[in-house]
Amino acid sequence: MNSASANNHRYSLALLSTLFFMWGFITVLNDILIPHLKGLFALNYTQTMLIQFCFFGAYFITSIPAGTIISKIGYKRGIVLGLSVTGLGALLFFPASIFISYTFFLTALFVLASGITILQVAANPFVAVLGPPETASSRLNLTQAINSLGTTIAPYFGSLLILETQGMHRSPAEEAASVQGPYVLIALLLGIIAVLIAFSRLPAISDATMEEYHDTKHFGKKSAWQYKHLIRGALAIFLYVGGEVTIGSFMVNYLMDLKIDGMVESDAGKYVSFYWGGAMVGRFIGAALLQRIRPHFMLSFCAIAAISLILISTNTSGHLAMYSMIAVGLFNSIMFANIFTMSMEGLGKFTGEGSGILCMAIVGGAIVPLLTGFLADEIGLQAALMITVLCYGYILYFGTLGYKRDRIE
Repeated sequence: MNSASANNHRYSLALLSTLFFMWGFITVLNDILIPHLKGLFALNYTQTMLIQFCFFGAYFITSIPAGTIISKIGYKRGIVLGLSVTGLGALLFFPASIFISYTFFLTALFVLASGITILQVAANPFVAVLGPPETASSRLNLTQAINSLGTTIAPYFGSLLILETQGMHRSPAEEAASVQGPYVLIALLLGIIAVLIAFSRLPAISDATMEEYHDTKHFGKKSAWQYKHLIRGALAIFLYVGGEVTIGSFMVNYLMDLKIDGMVESDAGKYVSFYWGGAMVGRFIGAALLQRIRPHFMLSFCAIAAISLILISTNTSGHLAMYSMIAVGLFNSIMFANIFTMSMEGLGKFTGEGSGILCMAIVGGAIVPLLTGFLADEIGLQAALMITVLCYGYILYFGTLGYKRDRIE
């Protein structure tokens, strides 16, 4: 790679990193919306988890069409389209708060997440090809670290603007209106980034580029669905996102249930930043370590650590239970990027379709929290969170055996 190409790739990577920051920020702001809307509409846990169900359900519905669209219009235009749809979803929070309608809020979340899905389908493989294949995991972990910067800031930001004044004898209209400022600002920032991307000189990436990049022989395969390691990876993404989102979604309520030193809801919301902040730190560390350590080794180690910490938290109380659950975030760090790149290996011209399949699997963030919410209503939240141990157990399998490609591939 010559110096001009390297500089262009660095610029492209920096610009694309803003996308990862924004969708991380938006996604984790849901963790603050959950206790806010739970109180506003007097919801139980199952009803509250419809927030994540609608948000992550959009990945399941939108991912495959997004992959098809991106194959036709190209990755750069796909990114601009994704930013535009995400911005529209953010703006819908304004009328939702005026009508004080839970259904309207859920609709806004679905549109918002549909835009983020298009961004994910386009941006993840884009980042992967901005350099040598052997360091793709490292690059994706670096951009995921920027994503985690957004997820770390969002809970603190949301707690100050949305939860801080909750319960201060405000009317439902005043409570609902607290989301207007944050989401209108998000829409404005997304519009600015869309303009920057539209007029930038990003490399021209197409399915043909992916074929050349991977130098892949497909042995008569006609679809990404025929790659077994990709399908196993999609299940790993499903369970990883499900486990990670479940812990983040219930963190505020979980800490409140632990009754630690008279902690109030706005303080608990700020602790969510430590959970996502751990993922940010781990991704920066992982981006460096993955220059030397193979991705499946890192993935397996992190899965074992996550399982151990959840078992400690769900079987103890007080500060030990709190900090061990928060620490899971550190080991979530490298999982998505490693699973994604290991699953995409060798797809070539099917990269766009494969990326769509993996992004569709992010629907785990809809299903696992909803199931956990149902269990929490029945057996209590601490016991219900044990379901995440099963999620990380499968990730351990994928990191040791499931990632391997069939020889004929």
